[in-house]
Amino acid sequence: MAKVVKSKREILDVDQELEKLDTKKKTKKVESEKKDKKKGTSKKSKNKMSTQKSRHGIFKYFHEVRVEISKVKWPSKKDMVKYSIATLAFILFFSAFFYIIDLVFALLKAGV
Repeated sequence: MAKVVKSKREILDVDQELEKLDTKKKTKKVESEKKDKKKGTSKKSKNKMSTQKSRHGIFKYFHEVRVEISKVKWPSKKDMVKYSIATLAFILFFSAFFYIIDLVFALLKAGV
Protein backbone atom coordinates (compact mmCIF):
# COMPACT_ATOMS: atom_id res chain seq x y z
CA MET A 1 0.00 0.00 0.00
CA ALA A 2 1.83 3.06 -1.24
CA LYS A 3 0.99 6.34 0.38
CA VAL A 4 1.50 9.70 -1.24
CA VAL A 5 1.57 12.99 0.59
CA LYS A 6 -0.46 15.37 -1.55
CA SER A 7 -0.19 18.29 0.83
CA LYS A 8 0.65 18.79 4.50
CA ARG A 9 -2.86 17.81 5.56
CA GLU A 10 -3.76 15.08 3.11
CA ILE A 11 -2.26 11.62 2.59
CA LEU A 12 -3.60 9.62 -0.36
CA ASP A 13 -3.60 5.89 -0.90
CA VAL A 14 -2.36 5.27 -4.44
CA ASP A 15 -4.30 2.03 -4.87
CA GLN A 16 -7.58 3.71 -3.93
CA GLU A 17 -6.94 6.56 -6.36
CA LEU A 18 -6.21 4.11 -9.18
CA GLU A 19 -9.41 2.22 -8.45
CA LYS A 20 -11.37 5.48 -8.64
CA LEU A 21 -9.84 6.24 -12.02
CA ASP A 22 -10.63 2.73 -13.30
CA THR A 23 -14.27 3.00 -12.22
CA LYS A 24 -14.57 6.37 -13.97
CA LYS A 25 -13.22 4.87 -17.20
CA LYS A 26 -15.58 1.91 -16.96
CA THR A 27 -18.61 4.13 -16.40
CA LYS A 28 -17.67 6.30 -19.39
CA LYS A 29 -17.31 3.19 -21.55
CA VAL A 30 -20.69 1.85 -20.44
CA GLU A 31 -22.32 5.22 -21.08
CA SER A 32 -20.86 5.40 -24.59
CA GLU A 33 -22.09 1.85 -25.32
CA LYS A 34 -25.58 2.84 -24.14
CA LYS A 35 -25.53 5.88 -26.40
CA ASP A 36 -24.47 3.70 -29.34
CA LYS A 37 -27.32 1.30 -28.67
CA LYS A 38 -29.79 4.17 -28.60
CA LYS A 39 -28.42 5.52 -31.88
CA GLY A 40 -28.50 2.06 -33.43
CA THR A 41 -24.90 2.02 -34.55
CA SER A 42 -23.27 -1.37 -34.70
CA LYS A 43 -19.65 -2.44 -34.61
CA LYS A 44 -19.61 -2.97 -38.38
CA SER A 45 -20.71 0.58 -39.05
CA LYS A 46 -18.15 1.79 -36.52
CA ASN A 47 -15.41 -0.10 -38.37
CA LYS A 48 -16.52 1.43 -41.66
CA MET A 49 -16.50 4.85 -40.07
CA SER A 50 -13.08 4.26 -38.56
CA THR A 51 -11.58 3.37 -41.97
CA GLN A 52 -13.05 6.55 -43.40
CA LYS A 53 -11.64 8.49 -40.48
CA SER A 54 -8.25 6.87 -40.99
CA ARG A 55 -8.26 7.93 -44.64
CA HIS A 56 -9.09 11.45 -43.62
CA GLY A 57 -6.45 11.13 -40.92
CA ILE A 58 -3.79 10.29 -43.50
CA PHE A 59 -4.64 13.35 -45.58
CA LYS A 60 -4.73 15.47 -42.46
CA TYR A 61 -1.34 14.09 -41.41
CA PHE A 62 0.33 14.99 -44.72
CA HIS A 63 -1.30 18.41 -44.68
CA GLU A 64 0.08 19.07 -41.19
CA VAL A 65 3.52 17.85 -42.27
CA ARG A 66 3.47 20.33 -45.16
CA VAL A 67 2.44 23.13 -42.81
CA GLU A 68 5.21 22.28 -40.33
CA ILE A 69 7.84 22.09 -43.07
CA SER A 70 6.79 25.52 -44.31
CA LYS A 71 7.53 26.86 -40.79
CA VAL A 72 11.12 25.59 -40.89
CA LYS A 73 13.77 28.26 -41.37
CA TRP A 74 16.01 26.76 -44.02
CA PRO A 75 19.65 27.95 -44.18
CA SER A 76 20.70 30.20 -47.01
CA LYS A 77 23.08 29.11 -49.76
CA LYS A 78 25.89 31.11 -48.15
CA ASP A 79 25.35 29.38 -44.79
CA MET A 80 25.26 25.94 -46.43
CA VAL A 81 28.59 26.57 -48.16
CA LYS A 82 30.08 27.77 -44.87
CA TYR A 83 28.81 24.71 -42.95
CA SER A 84 29.98 22.34 -45.69
CA ILE A 85 33.47 23.80 -45.69
CA ALA A 86 33.64 23.58 -41.88
CA THR A 87 32.52 19.93 -42.01
CA LEU A 88 35.12 19.02 -44.63
CA ALA A 89 37.84 20.82 -42.64
CA PHE A 90 36.99 18.84 -39.51
CA ILE A 91 36.96 15.58 -41.48
CA LEU A 92 40.36 16.32 -43.01
CA PHE A 93 41.85 17.42 -39.69
CA PHE A 94 40.71 14.37 -37.75
CA SER A 95 41.60 11.93 -40.53
CA ALA A 96 45.15 13.38 -40.60
CA PHE A 97 45.29 13.34 -36.79
CA PHE A 98 44.31 9.68 -36.53
CA TYR A 99 46.62 8.76 -39.44
CA ILE A 100 49.56 10.32 -37.60
CA ILE A 101 48.61 8.60 -34.32
CA ASP A 102 48.37 5.27 -36.17
CA LEU A 103 51.72 5.88 -37.86
CA VAL A 104 53.40 6.70 -34.52
CA PHE A 105 52.08 3.51 -32.88
CA ALA A 106 53.11 1.43 -35.90
CA LEU A 107 56.64 2.85 -35.74
CA LEU A 108 56.81 2.25 -31.96
CA LYS A 109 55.66 -1.33 -32.45
CA ALA A 110 58.25 -1.92 -35.19
CA GLY A 111 60.97 -0.67 -32.86
CA VAL A 112 62.24 2.22 -34.95
